[in-house]
Order: sequence, then C-alpha cells, then structure tokens
Amino acid sequence: MVIHTRFAPSPTGRLHLGHAWSAIQAHDYARQHGGRFTLRIEDIDGTRSRPEHVDAILRDLEWLGLGWDGELTWQSRRLHLYAEALDRLRAAGLLYPCFCTRADIAASASAPHGPEGALYPGTCRGLEAPDLSRPHCWRLDMARAIGILPDGEALWWHDAHAGRVRADPAAAGDVVLARKDAPASYHLAVTVDDAAQGITHVVRGVDLFAATHVHRLLQALLGLPTPEYRHHPLLAGPDGTRLAKRHGAPSLEAMRLAGEDGRALAERLRAGQLPVGIAAAGA
Repeated sequence: MVIHTRFAPSPTGRLHLGHAWSAIQAHDYARQHGGRFTLRIEDIDGTRSRPEHVDAILRDLEWLGLGWDGELTWQSRRLHLYAEALDRLRAAGLLYPCFCTRADIAASASAPHGPEGALYPGTCRGLEAPDLSRPHCWRLDMARAIGILPDGEALWWHDAHAGRVRADPAAAGDVVLARKDAPASYHLAVTVDDAAQGITHVVRGVDLFAATHVHRLLQALLGLPTPEYRHHPLLAGPDGTRLAKRHGAPSLEAMRLAGEDGRALAERLRAGQLPVGIAAAGA
C-alpha cells in the first residue's frame, strides 16, 4: 500500500503555527514512508474564502519547505461528488430539511424542559410537505442512519494514538450535511474527498477526533473505505487554548515577511522546539 496523506486548509484566513505543525506531520509521515502528500483547498465557504488566502497558503508551505504531489485540488470544483452523496442518502430516507436558525436551536436548548447540550432537538424531523423554497439545511437522521446498519454491526476505526476506537456517532445528534450557505458540510465533504482521493492516513488535530465518529458512519452508509487516523496534539498558547485565527495567533505570513527562515522553523517544530509560550496539548 502506498501511504497517501493530505493537508486541507480553508482559505478563510492566514495560516499560523498550528497549521504549520499539522502540515509538517502529514507531509513528513508520507515522505518517511515513500508515499504521497496532497494539498487540498477546502474553499466551499463562499462567504469567507478568499483567493489571497490561497496565495498566502502556497507561499507559506513553500517557505516551510513542504512540497506536495500532483495538482492542487479544490473542494469548489468537486461539488458534483457531494451532490451525488447527498442524493444517495436522501434516496435512502436518511436526510430531512431543517429550517431552524441558530437562535431557534439556542432557544429550544435553553427552555425549561429543552434538551441539554448543543445537540439539535429534532424540531424539523418528520415535517409533512416541507416548503423547500425556504432557506434550509439538510440534516442526517442519526437514529435512522444507525438503524439501517446490519444488525449488531459496530463501527470501528484505528487511530495511531488511541488504538482501536469504536465509533459512537449518535453522540453527535442529527448533524448538518449540507448547509444553507454551502453545498456540503465539513463532515460530508471531507469524508467524500478523502475516499475519492485515496487518502490512506488522515493526519489532523485531536480537536477533530470527535468528528471521526460521524465520518465513520458516513463511510459505512456510502460504502467508502476507512483510512487510518493520526490525531495529533494541538499547539496551545500561553492561556492554554489552542492556537486559532480567531484568537489572533501570529501568522506564518508575518514571520515570512519579517525575514524568518521557514525551513529552520520547520526543523525546530519537528524537534519539538516550540516558541516561548507555545506548548503541545490535547494528546
């Protein structure tokens, strides 16, 4: 088997050290095993994706010394694959349209006898003759989806850090698979893309470990292969929270334009020599 990994950033902002940390691990795992490393741009968020962010991503990866194999791939050019997957799930009776706003869901969760936590309460499940001309998303009927699996079938995946993991997708509730403002959710797009591109090892942060429970179910429903997962620790700032764009994490672009040596930075990250105030967390 040829090892095939990928790095799949969203062009909604500049990359930071956390992205570099993840990209290096995916890149190096493929290179150490004589495999392939793919760069996929997850640009289906039409309201936030920007071409200038893509340009910066490419320059940052080249600055770090990370080369990818084959052509750059774009989620926005793969919409037909997501539509086909949605059609299959819809034909199987596993999707339903949801017209609720975030405010509706929050109000339901805060009601005296409302559901606890952030799971969708199922308000739109079972609606008769829904008006599809109104803005809506498509949700997976989780109970029905699990119910059509062969009797007694348990879903598993192998994680390099956690070992053999039994999937519990029910804990996620009726997840969104197609948003009102995007043709596919992260759950659907990444599952379809990884299978279509022959990704054998998904290397990504431990913050996405919980999402893998849903991805494993979608693989079973769509008849897709299950890759091996390598959920690595995250980089966290001085306050203990993971580095993120919205928290103002320093961008790779700023370091690059300041004249820092990107390849030297990559070597320090490989050696675990993190900048002052930055630590690996979430293992």
